[in-house]
Amino acid sequence: MRRRLTLLVAATTGLVLLAFLVPLAVLVRQVAADRAVGRADNVVRAIVPLVGTSDSSELELSLSGASAPVTVYLPDGRVLGAPAAPTAAVRLASAAGQSFTVDGAAGREIVVPVVTAQGTAVVRTVVPRAELTRGVVKAWLVLAGLGVVLVLLGLLIADRFARTLVAPIADLSAVSHRLARAELTARASPGGPPEIREVAGALNHMAARIQDLLRHEREQVADLSHRLRTPLTALRLEAETLRDPGDAARLAAAADAIERAVTAVIREARRRGAARPRTGCDATAVVTERVAFWSVLAEDTDRGVRRELPAAPLPVAVPADDLAAALDALLGNVFAHTPDGTDFAVSLVARPAGAVLTVSDAGPGFPESATRRGVSGSGSTGLGMDIARQAAETAGGTMRVESGRDGGARVVLELAGPLTSP
Repeated sequence: MRRRLTLLVAATTGLVLLAFLVPLAVLVRQVAADRAVGRADNVVRAIVPLVGTSDSSELELSLSGASAPVTVYLPDGRVLGAPAAPTAAVRLASAAGQSFTVDGAAGREIVVPVVTAQGTAVVRTVVPRAELTRGVVKAWLVLAGLGVVLVLLGLLIADRFARTLVAPIADLSAVSHRLARAELTARASPGGPPEIREVAGALNHMAARIQDLLRHEREQVADLSHRLRTPLTALRLEAETLRDPGDAARLAAAADAIERAVTAVIREARRRGAARPRTGCDATAVVTERVAFWSVLAEDTDRGVRRELPAAPLPVAVPADDLAAALDALLGNVFAHTPDGTDFAVSLVARPAGAVLTVSDAGPGFPESATRRGVSGSGSTGLGMDIARQAAETAGGTMRVESGRDGGARVVLELAGPLTSP
């Protein structure tokens, strides 16, 4: 914008100067020529009265003292003053009895006829071309220099003016980028024209509003955690009263999982608004632990579980909590959207850029539209698939929903590998 404004002012100033200086340059040349012709004409007018009233010796003396070369052609054919052959203008002036000013190769010729008792004499002088343009080049150079100075001055003023416009806009852009990087304390400095100051105020108001909303959200999440502690404590106490140690352990583990999930939500809410470091985990360990957890429920509902997990650790650029939440969401969908007795499979395989986690089942399947946040066909919140998608995409991966070979659902999470130090 600054460059465009400067170029616009330069073009405008240049056109204005051309419209002013070109006619002025022509006028300077015309004035110089008129001044030279006027001086020569004055010399001729001073000689004319002497032609008919003075003798030849006095006329010769006057011609020799003239400031310009003057030639007098007498009626008897004699030529006094500067020697020069009669020209066509001289002959025409003698015959017609009229004065002429003619442009020739040598310059501008001035001829004036004088009627005497012996006949018509002609007084002639020539203004050289150098005299017609004396001082013109110097004047043109002065005008050109003045034009350059005016253009440079206009560019300087335009640059200063453009800077006052661009600086507030650049500040707005920088603050916008800082807000996009979750630096919610960034504020724009109101400056520049009223319109830009209004935009800066609106941006600051929006940033403050976002801060208030996030603060309110964190307070809501903290309040949710406080409300859940009492039911979780009661659930643990209830688990301790169960006679079957296995059931008690599973119930306690479920309560611990809920508490971990709530704690993760609170931690995520508290660090929201700050840059989140990318951490990784061992996908083999996380998937193995979560499949083992869900296998107990699968056994109770007569579901077969097929596992294809690597024996070696498989690092990925997804935090352990996020990967566990994503897998829980996918397996939870299997139990929620397929009838009891439906088998499912979980596979984890390595790839050059990370790993591929696949969850498939032998159920009726579901459309790809179910991956949209809040979309569910069974009355649930529809957030499970979105949790899995965010876990993959946040770490640079992707999620795909496909149809399995037996017609069931097949969800593929492509997980990026861990970051390496440069």
